[in-house]
Amino acid sequence: MTSSRPAARRTVLTAAVAVAASAASVSASGPALAADGRPGAGAGPGAPAPGHPRDPARTRPGRKEPHVDLRTWSSRRDWSSGRARGTAPADGSRPGIVLARPAGTVDYRDPHTGKGATWEYATWTSPAYEPAVPAGEAIASWNAHTPAGTWIRVELRGTYSDGTETPWYTMGVWTSGDGADVPRRTSVDDQGDGKSTVSTDTLAVDDLSGGLRLASLRLRLTLCRAPGSEATPTVWRAAVMASDVPARFEVPESEPGLGRAVELKVPRYSQEIHKGQYPEYDNGGEAWCSPTSAQMIVEYWGCRPTEEDLAWVDPDYADPQVCHAARHTFDYQYNGCGNWPFNTAYAATYRDMQAVVTRLDSLNDAEEFIAAGIPLITSQSFIESELDGAGYGTAGHLMTVIGFTASGDVIANDPASPDNPSVRHIYKRRQFENIWLRTKRKDASGKVLGGSGGVCYVFFPLKLTSAQQRVLSKHGLS
Repeated sequence: MTSSRPAARRTVLTAAVAVAASAASVSASGPALAADGRPGAGAGPGAPAPGHPRDPARTRPGRKEPHVDLRTWSSRRDWSSGRARGTAPADGSRPGIVLARPAGTVDYRDPHTGKGATWEYATWTSPAYEPAVPAGEAIASWNAHTPAGTWIRVELRGTYSDGTETPWYTMGVWTSGDGADVPRRTSVDDQGDGKSTVSTDTLAVDDLSGGLRLASLRLRLTLCRAPGSEATPTVWRAAVMASDVPARFEVPESEPGLGRAVELKVPRYSQEIHKGQYPEYDNGGEAWCSPTSAQMIVEYWGCRPTEEDLAWVDPDYADPQVCHAARHTFDYQYNGCGNWPFNTAYAATYRDMQAVVTRLDSLNDAEEFIAAGIPLITSQSFIESELDGAGYGTAGHLMTVIGFTASGDVIANDPASPDNPSVRHIYKRRQFENIWLRTKRKDASGKVLGGSGGVCYVFFPLKLTSAQQRVLSKHGLS
């Protein structure tokens, strides 16, 4: 019998199954700032459009076809390339953009508190870019500092391969805080135009069977603050991961490679010991696989919340930093802690930390990160019989990849463990590879469902070794 114990609330957003979806249209004009509704359906890949990089006519013999393209903006040159309305580049060890002068004011009514307020805002819009893979899906992620009384909105707009455009879709209203001075952190439901839909954190083309794709994408950042304030959000890094992962129940088997016999010293935290704690955040710790995994990797890089940060946590609770991570990744619309970009944004609130959401093509890619000293957080779904030693099945679960054995099996810190000492697991390479990278699967009753298609979080500091810089650059994270 399939257990829903780990992260049952996280609906895995898939690149596997084409679903016709009907959803309410959203306005394409201005900084759309309403947030309410219900999520739409995911979608999956089909044939590449003629003339694009995956067109067989353009693929050289022996060349690996791209399934994923990650575009990032993080340098002064990147920030200077966009269209600014009231934003300006900010120099320093982390170049970014700030609200230099308001472009205007906007009213926003928080759908979760009912509170309305007027905010000054400024925007930055990226140039349109064509991903190396015409995309069936796109996920945005961001790293930002949001001092008291400030917040940001992240939006995507795509141009379809038929030449038409999507609306500006909201991919997140985000702030690191949750006090009365800011709106609640939230995704936005009921976004669609009859061709594509946003499901929590993923923009997906509804029906890929006819070859429709997102041929180009633009990102828009809206920085907001209280009128008359001199405070400003700072966005240091923004990224868009475009992908067109083949629909598949089975993925090609990889041979063990570079990262064998390497195990990184990552802290071990169980989500299960937090069961029943702070049920207002996704029913308590039993569903906290994503923030628990995030906290493990944040601490691997030497970062922790301060005693002041943790003062709100019941002193009788072990590992209060996990409670802190759950609270500060919680998506008030999704009603859970499993929003992928909210977890990477949380990681980047720590000094000198950076983080993105991406996809990888194989365990060989993961081995490259491990060999360079960079652990990963992976998203997978499976029934109990598909992963020996786990002892559960799940519709969606996050765990950390911290190493590989000499034979190439995966060493994982799995937060769905009864206590901290039991978090470390060794999972069979072939089983882990398939449950992580596939886009289609069957549940215990035989119903066809989706898989994450290789989704992972990558956290990394500002200061990097040459080996770390090489692997990040190779995978578009420089």
